[in-house]
Amino acid sequence: MISGKVQADDKILIERFQNGDSNAFDALVNRHKARAYTYAFRLTRSQDEASDVVAEAFVRVFRALGSFQGNSAFPTWLYRIITNCFLDLRKKQKSRSAASLDDVVHTEDGEMPLQIEAEMPSPHAIAVSKARVSKISEAIEQLPEYQRAIILMYHAEMMSYEDIACALNLPIGTVKSRLNRARLSLRELLEPSVSLFAAA
Repeated sequence: MISGKVQADDKILIERFQNGDSNAFDALVNRHKARAYTYAFRLTRSQDEASDVVAEAFVRVFRALGSFQGNSAFPTWLYRIITNCFLDLRKKQKSRSAASLDDVVHTEDGEMPLQIEAEMPSPHAIAVSKARVSKISEAIEQLPEYQRAIILMYHAEMMSYEDIACALNLPIGTVKSRLNRARLSLRELLEPSVSLFAAA
């Protein structure tokens, strides 16, 4: 959920930008660029692609911010733009004749952290946890782009149904049903590794 203070501070910066203060846009970018990149990276699983998506997203924000009405919180609007940039990137890639699997950059585990009990885990528990994270990350990469976005918004970015609905321009009921379908798809992809998740 987006806090009231974040919304209020963003609103001030947006108003300053709309009144001709270009520095306000830089401040807005600095406030949100880290989370924007994190979300883009979780979508793309590629450092280069995430950087491209975020760069394009902020270009679109700059072009549209002058007419931004504030009907949704700025971060929610930004997530919508990032998601659209990601989907546009995938469409371009699919339109090309061939895309090499070598273009995908796989990084270290930990993008979808699991909740671990507070006491020091054993080496076996650490290994199991890393294996689970790796399997989850691989499964999320196999989801269709829309399902991947909605899973990450809810479970990784901790966005509310309302914020996701605004970001994707969907009714809340549709968000809930699509999230349920995405979870079912994820469960099916993880089915071959069910023993890993049943391990103590």
